[in-house]
This record gives sequence, structure tokens and C-alpha cells, in this order.
Amino acid sequence: MIYTVECSYADAQTEAEWNDFYSLQKLPALISVAGFQTSQRLKALDAGVPAAVPVYLALHTIDGLGVLTGDDYREKGGGNFARWQQHITDWHRNLYACAQVAPALQAGDWLLVSPHGPDTLQQLGLCTLALKAVALEGFPPQRWIARLPAAQRPAMAALPPDVQAYEAMTEQLRSTDIPQSVC
Repeated sequence: MIYTVECSYADAQTEAEWNDFYSLQKLPALISVAGFQTSQRLKALDAGVPAAVPVYLALHTIDGLGVLTGDDYREKGGGNFARWQQHITDWHRNLYACAQVAPALQAGDWLLVSPHGPDTLQQLGLCTLALKAVALEGFPPQRWIARLPAAQRPAMAALPPDVQAYEAMTEQLRSTDIPQSVC
């Protein structure tokens, strides 16, 4: 399953410190939780991103909803955001059924996200992963994602308006020798 956490951050003075905490402390703590397979943070690209799209996206592969309700997650889940909570906006969590692990983005790759179907991404020649919401907020009910390798990146202006593009902020952390995503 793919667990997503999305948010924006409203205080420019503490945003770098918050990003360091999330990337350097929270992600490693999450990947140590039993049932977390992969974790990676992404940031929405500025050009063409609608204002309603949260800036940050954390993309995790987990074994199932029980991982998020278990003691291991409560005990080691990476601390809390109390210090930064007042500045976190547009916070959303979803759990999606998916046949594969989340794709690992390398430097220069983009993750493209479409809520309207795989056609747009497939027309770009990309292999898509279908995500169907099964728990937490459940909205959007479906998404399709695709990794766009740096070598194949089109100009941002060429992306359809319903496609959101993200770039990696961190490397993908992996808990074990799980297979790479086919896409």
C-alpha cells in the first residue's frame, strides 16, 4: 500500500529547520517501524502548480493500515510536529491500494500525479501505477503516478494542467531488500 502525507508550511523563517527535522529525523524513524518498506519526501514544482496543491508530499510504501495503528508506529514514528504544528497547513493523509512499491526518484527525476486517469501519463510514454484510496481521508479516491526520468523530462509548460509534478527532496529510504518498482 502507498501511504501519502501532504502539507504546506507557512513560516519561511523556520521552514528549513522543519524540513531538516522531517527529512533527517522523521523519515529514518518511520523506515525503522515494522511494516514501512520505503519512504521519500518530495516537493511540488512551482511552475504550473495550482495553489490548492500542498507543497510537500511524503510517499511511503507500507504493509497495510495496521502499521499506522500499531504500537511500533506510535513509539518510533518519528516524533511529533508540536514545535511546527502552527505553521503546517493543508495537511492530508491517505492510504492507497497499489500493486507495487512506490517508485524511487533519483536526482532530476519527477513524480507526475494525475487524479483523472492514466491516459495523460501514458501519452507521455510513462508506466503508471494506479492508486485507489482505501483508508484515512480517502480523497482523492484515485490517483495515477509515474516516475519521469530526468533524461525524458519535457518542459514544464508541456505538462497537461491536471498533472502535478514533484521532485525528490531526499533519497528513497528502504527497509529491506524489497524489489524495485517496475515503473
